[in-house]
Amino acid sequence: MTTHDLVALLQGKRIAILTGAGCSTESGIPDYRGPQARPRKPIQHRDFVESEATRRRYWARSAVGWPRMAGARPNAAHRAIAELEARGLASGLITQNVDRLHHKAGSREVLELHGALADVRCLDCGALESRDALQTRIAALNPDLGAANVTIAPDGDADLPLELVENFRVPACLACGGVLKPDVVFFGGSVPRERVMAAFAKLDAADVLLVVGSSLAVFSGYRFVLRAAEMKMPIAIVNRGETRGDPHAALRVDGAAGEVLPALARALC
Repeated sequence: MTTHDLVALLQGKRIAILTGAGCSTESGIPDYRGPQARPRKPIQHRDFVESEATRRRYWARSAVGWPRMAGARPNAAHRAIAELEARGLASGLITQNVDRLHHKAGSREVLELHGALADVRCLDCGALESRDALQTRIAALNPDLGAANVTIAPDGDADLPLELVENFRVPACLACGGVLKPDVVFFGGSVPRERVMAAFAKLDAADVLLVVGSSLAVFSGYRFVLRAAEMKMPIAIVNRGETRGDPHAALRVDGAAGEVLPALARALC
């Protein structure tokens, strides 16, 4: 299908938008399942909570990857989605991404299904700290880390030499000395029920679901395609490559989000 077909389907309708990692790859943020992605095992929620070694490995690698994540800028797809929202055409934006790029692009009503890496939460007392502030503390505890030559990976991760991981010092919660975790839903974790219900409400207020840059391999996003299909709501998918939701889609455009979404916004706005 073409962008022209996509415009015809969405014209005059209230659009619920679901975005995935493919919406951010053009901003230099790698993904897990895109055409250029390297196979890798994402961190698991249970491993992080139960293993001090896993937490040390995570924070060491994140410390090196965070500047790249924090410095990423919205691409044309993020800006186009913000424009659709500003013109009142998007009834809701649900993102599986944890990079805050939709906010940086100007979107105001963003439901972050999996949370955001910009926030850090204590598992013991619940206190919040900004990731930027934590990065300053990490650098003070680990002055040699900045010299590492690394490869950036998805979700602010980075490939790091073993010796740097083993010697890494993990900061504790400033409020209670407890264990810190990025305020995101790791693989194997659960999206809070109230967040899921809020996302369903955004979908229920729409006439059509537009999926952008997601393979829908993870159920947390795929559930919205199933809900739309049950409601007999038209589903449009913009993605490079096949997706789990293709059998339910009224149409699918195989292309880059940064090319398709601006053209869509120009036609609809």
